[in-house]
Parts: sequence; structure tokens; C-alpha cells
Amino acid sequence: MGGGVLGTMMEGRMFDLTGRVAVVTGASRGLGRQDALTLARQGADVVITDVLVEDDPDLQKTAEAQGSMLAQVAVSQGWVHSNSTADEIRKMGRRSLAIKMDVTNREQIRDVFKKVKEEFGKIDILINNAATLDHAAQIPNQSYELWDRDVRVNLTGAFNCTKEVWPYLVENKFGRLIFMSSIAGTLGGFGQASYSSTKAALIGLAKTAALEGGRHNITSNAIAPGIIESEAGKAAADTNPLYERFKARTVFKRFGQPEDIANTIAFLCSNEAGYITGAVIEVAGGIPLFTA
Repeated sequence: MGGGVLGTMMEGRMFDLTGRVAVVTGASRGLGRQDALTLARQGADVVITDVLVEDDPDLQKTAEAQGSMLAQVAVSQGWVHSNSTADEIRKMGRRSLAIKMDVTNREQIRDVFKKVKEEFGKIDILINNAATLDHAAQIPNQSYELWDRDVRVNLTGAFNCTKEVWPYLVENKFGRLIFMSSIAGTLGGFGQASYSSTKAALIGLAKTAALEGGRHNITSNAIAPGIIESEAGKAAADTNPLYERFKARTVFKRFGQPEDIANTIAFLCSNEAGYITGAVIEVAGGIPLFTA
């Protein structure tokens, strides 16, 4: 067994991402944070981006400006870990930065990716994770304002980041694009018209990027999580009795963990997944199955 392989196994890596540079959006907490940590554990250098960064002197105002209840809850509950996540990654011996970035601000995205290229030398991986998830109302009561916000963040935000990172991936002749969809995007979601619609649209964007990226050795895939016990997921499950019904729909009668999503992403970003593109990977504990 070669020393490199042995070293990888001893570090507990599933896949070797050594030398890869990843950018994760919405990575201050929850699934994005776990994605960043997992990619780093597999050897990647990781840039944490989020509109919320804990050393922002106007953090509360920044959260309020997003028009997102979850952003404000994240600040009030201390769920913002952009800088501390970057510190944790650096302690692994990887390079990392935490950078404030709003996925709806195209000029800011362009500047951030330029900075990443200058400081890290390249960009290999983009995880489109940033999203809103707090607009719950049946169609007659859906807010026009929040519908527009969700389209702007969940769908157009992912497009903005993909468009701006594209030249760097083409230059590398290598790229891994991940779009965070949802089981609500494949099944629909009662009272979630804006969320489920934008998450469904991400699948179309991911498949289009796969078609266009193939000639440049760029793969593009979508992840469709079920209910995952992130900070927000746990809080919702504790307060909403419907979540017991959702849990009962899974084959395992339990919710997923952030690691379940992150491990799937690590695989899709690896060389081992080089022939997988345009796929929608459901990590949902079998919720779509007709279970007893």
C-alpha cells in the first residue's frame, strides 16, 4: 500500500480532496458549515462565505436587512460560526478564509471569487448552499415580497455564483458544482410554494450546468435532502407537531444528520465521482417511498 493512500486512511478520509479549493455559500451554520468542515477533513482548502459573519459590527442590522426570520434567529441564538469554522479548518492544517458575501450581490460575488483566486491560486469546487427557508403559507396567503426574496436568494443566488465561478473552473479544466435542492423540490411542499418552486428550479439549473460543463471536465449535481437535524431543523422539530408525521414517513423513522449530506457532497466532489453529472441525489431516508 502506497504511503499516500495509507496517510489518507490514517486521517480518516473517505476521499482524497488534497489540493482542491472549495467555496461554500451560506456556510456560517447548519448544513453549509458541516459541508465546509467535511470537505476540509478530506483535504480541501475551504472558503467560508455567508452574509452573516460574527465580527460584523452591524451583525443584527445585517440579519434584519435580509428579511429573513431565520437569519435573525441565527444571530440571536449564536448560530453564526463563519470565522470560528475557518479557524477550525486551519487547525486541520488546511487553508481557510471566512468572507462576507451576499449571493444576491453580483459585484460582491465577483470580487470575492477574484480574491479567492488571488489568495488560493484557483477554485475547484462550488457548493451552492445559501438559501431562505422561512416562508410558510398556502398559495392564497403567500407573500409577493417573500416569493421574490426566495427566487432572488435560492435560485438567482445560485445562478450568480455559478456564472461568476465558471471561468475559473474552465481555466482549471476541472470543476465540481453542487446545488442544494430539497425533497420539497422533488415532491412539492404544502405551504411552501416559494421554497419548493425555487428548489425544483435548482435541479434544472444543475442539469443545464452539467450539459454545458462536460466539455470542460466540470460535473454538476443536485442534492435533495429530507429533514435534517441542523440547528434550525431541530428547533422546528421541537415546536411543530407535523414533524412527527414527517419522521414517520422515513424508512428509518428518524431524521437525517448534517453529516449525511456532507458525506454525499464529499463523494460528488471527489475523483471517484468523475462520471456522475446531472444527477439528483436524494438524501431523505426514503421519504418518497410508499412506506407502511
